[in-house]
Amino acid sequence: MQQFTVPQFIERETQVIGKISVRQFLLLMVGGGFIFLSFKLSDLPLFFVQAIIIIGLTVLFAFVRINGQPFHYFLLNFLETLKRPNSRVWNKAKFGAQESAMVKESEDKDQTKDQKRRSKGPLSVSQLSRLSLIVDTGGAYREEE
Repeated sequence: MQQFTVPQFIERETQVIGKISVRQFLLLMVGGGFIFLSFKLSDLPLFFVQAIIIIGLTVLFAFVRINGQPFHYFLLNFLETLKRPNSRVWNKAKFGAQESAMVKESEDKDQTKDQKRRSKGPLSVSQLSRLSLIVDTGGAYREEE
C-alpha cells in the first residue's frame, strides 16, 4: 500500500522572496508598473499624488489582512453584504388598513364556504390542499369561483 504525505499549513501562502508570497509579489509588480506609467504620462506634482494613492492601494491589497483574510476577500464580502442585507423587516403598519379589510372579507367568504362543506361530510384531499394553501398564505390565496 502506497503512502502519501498529507499537506499541512494549506492556509499559508507559499513564500517566494523572504516573507513575500507570490500574490504579494505580483501585486507589488503591478503597483510598480502603474507608478512607472504614471511617471511617464504625467507631470511631477500630479505624479506624486498618483504615486501616493497607488502605493497606498498596493500595500493595502498586498499586506493588510482583516480577520485573518486578505483585504480583497474582505472587500468582496463587504460589497456582497451591501448588495444583499441579512435582516429583512416586515412593516405591518404599511399594509394595515387595506390588509385588514381584505382579511375580514375573505374570512366572511371562508366561513360561508366552511358551513357548506361541513354539511357535506369529510373533506377530500384536494379540498384539504386548498384550505392549507389559504392558511399558509394568510388568506391572500383566492379560490376561483
